[in-house]
Amino acid sequence: MPLETLTPADILSGKDGVNRSRAGHRQISADTDRDAVLAWLARYADSPNTLANSRREAERLLLWAMLECGKPLSSLTHEDLLVYQRFLSNPQPPARWVMPEGRRFPRSAPSWRPFSGPLSPASVRQAMVTINAMLSWLVQAGYLAGNPLSLSRQRSRAPAPRVVRFLEADLWSEVRAAIMSMPQDTPRLVANHARARWVFSLLYLCGLRISEVCHNSMGSFFGRLDPKTGEMRWWLQVTGKGNKERLVPATTELMVELTQYRRSMGLSPLPQHGEASPLVFPVWWTAPVTGAIEWPRPLTRAALHVVVKGVFAMAAERLRQLGPEHQARADRLESASSHWLRHTMGSRLADEIDLRHVRDTFGHASLTTTSIYLHAEDDVRHAAISASHRLGWGSPRPR
Repeated sequence: MPLETLTPADILSGKDGVNRSRAGHRQISADTDRDAVLAWLARYADSPNTLANSRREAERLLLWAMLECGKPLSSLTHEDLLVYQRFLSNPQPPARWVMPEGRRFPRSAPSWRPFSGPLSPASVRQAMVTINAMLSWLVQAGYLAGNPLSLSRQRSRAPAPRVVRFLEADLWSEVRAAIMSMPQDTPRLVANHARARWVFSLLYLCGLRISEVCHNSMGSFFGRLDPKTGEMRWWLQVTGKGNKERLVPATTELMVELTQYRRSMGLSPLPQHGEASPLVFPVWWTAPVTGAIEWPRPLTRAALHVVVKGVFAMAAERLRQLGPEHQARADRLESASSHWLRHTMGSRLADEIDLRHVRDTFGHASLTTTSIYLHAEDDVRHAAISASHRLGWGSPRPR
């Protein structure tokens, strides 16, 4: 069962774990492994993605320790963790650990399992990095006497690899063509097309993380006059990773897509400041003709993931139909995810404009206190990104 509802017997709770610290300088109140893990996870409350990934790895290890080793997490040895590392690449027995192929159950469902299948070598490495960070923190917190993973062979730090998960220009063209070819014979199909086009416009032109699409609203768009040109420039104020805020330029192309998307649902072309409407709507929703508008709940990360992967799969299938010589490109498209669009934007812009503009747009560095006065620099950044980074839908300017 999931971490939050886990209630192990005392012998497996960690109260008497052999690796528990007895030095008397504990800095957390937790007295069981489950509570200690929850204390570690609480640090990521403002980063939903990090929280979900960290909880998944901690939960898997905690359950594996009890079910396969018959001991609490706080009794695991270095040798145990080496066995666990191999287990990640082949979770056995599958009936206990792996969800049925093609099925995903909510964490509260009896059929839920911690794995959807074996982990790739890269995923295994990332899992062990997360576990190492957790164990080190529990040592610092005075809960564990030592980190069994600290005995592992340390590899020299390699230079940061170049980003390879992005779409080359020809593949981005295939994605656009796939979206434009989506059927629109019924109102539902029209809504599907409008949503797909808007989602890809938003991800490609703003470089948002998928969690940022879920947790920000249309009311975060606002316009501001450029004092030099008198031109209205639009922005999207994003609350992102670590609860940090940043301003993302909303280019003319993006504002065209926004107005078209909103009109398709019977909304005003532009959102009101502070409007609580989600950035992406469910396809069944349209604005009521009369009366107050009750906004739907925003799409979940999983639902947005399905939308994005569906478009990539459709584009890949169109390529495969052209002949076997397109198989490799189709496979690359099918493996893409929403984060590839963020990398694509970064890769394109890094070749064209000042890297400081990319840094500020992506939120890779926190803004200084004085940045609230740098409207002139913001306008330069807006103009640079608008000129260099375009969708190519071929839409007219907004009326």
